[in-house]
This record gives sequence, structure tokens and C-alpha cells, in this order.
Amino acid sequence: MIQIFIVDDHPIFREGLKKVISATTDMEVVGEAADGPEALQKILVNTYDVVILDLGLPGMAGFDVLRTVKAKCPCLPVIILSIHSEEEYAMMVLKERASGYLTKESVPVDLIKAIRKAVTGGTYVSDSLGERFAGKLLGRTDSRPHESLSNREYQIFSLIVKGKSVKEIAREVSLARPTVSTYRTRILDKMKMKTNAELVRYAVKHNLDN
Repeated sequence: MIQIFIVDDHPIFREGLKKVISATTDMEVVGEAADGPEALQKILVNTYDVVILDLGLPGMAGFDVLRTVKAKCPCLPVIILSIHSEEEYAMMVLKERASGYLTKESVPVDLIKAIRKAVTGGTYVSDSLGERFAGKLLGRTDSRPHESLSNREYQIFSLIVKGKSVKEIAREVSLARPTVSTYRTRILDKMKMKTNAELVRYAVKHNLDN
């Protein structure tokens, strides 16, 4: 029996995941958490076959939960769920050794396939993302500027394009203001841009401003 741990801050969505999983005969949800600290407390002291992790958790970001789990339990598969499109985060979470990326709207169709792929040591990606990976390997698809950003840089980029001030960003990501300003400079440099306005235009063009 495949034992699954779910991390999502919405009880109704957790129930929906359990309903999808309960339709199978060889999987069961044996644990759940509503936030990052609770998730880590349980994951690091118990044994599970796969973790289903929401990226948009309150307090402790899903990225940080993923990093901690992979540092402490590198062989434990973690499948990321998100309301955001693959264009935004899939490449980044896969770089952090996630075993798959699913948008929440794709759960009813793809969740079970993703779990089966993950527990056999594979990595689940959608057909469209797989084609993008293949295109990159064959040199047919150019990398987009935002894909060169680290996860922290992308987090700050996302807040900049939402109109947050340096002060607001510093408070939200728990960094000093000069550090946030340094990240902003690095982001502009990597993306070959000079102003926040250019970042905003880029985000709108590529649907990264949600």
C-alpha cells in the first residue's frame, strides 16, 4: 500500500485529494498538515512513500519545506501542487529535486499518474512541459530570462511585479532591506533590464503577474 502525506492549507482541497486517492485500491492518505512547520514535524519523524505538497503555504513557503525535506530525506518523493502555471514554477521546483509538478486544476486527471511515477523513482511532468524539456535539450527552445533566476530571486521578482515596495518585500520574505535591494539589482542584471517597469512588462507578457 502506497502511504501518502498531504500538505495543503485548505481543508476542503485536502478532502478533495483524499477522495481522488481513495478511488484507488493500493494508495491511502495516512497523514496531513496545514502548514510547513506542522508538515516537517510529522514528515521527519514518520515514514511515508510520497508527499503531496502545496507550494503556496502560509508562514513557511512550500519551497522551503521542499528544500528541508530533500536535505533530510533525499529519497522521499515530493510532488508539488500549485495554483500557478508550469511556466512560473515547474522548472524551479524540479531543480530542487521535486518528483513532479501539478497545477491544482489538473489533479483529478493527473494526480494518480504522478504518484505512481514518483514512487517508482521517476519524475512526473505534463506533456507540454516534457516537450519544453526536450526542446531545450535539442537546442530548439531558448531559455526565458526568468528561468535563470534562483528560487529566492524569483520570489522577489514576483513581489516586485506585484508592486510591492522594498520595505514590504523585506518584511514578507524576512530579509533586510539592503539585501532585498541587492537581489533586485541581481534580478535586473540577469534579465538584462534596468527598471521595475521593464520587469512588470515582461511579467505581463509571459503571464507571470498572477
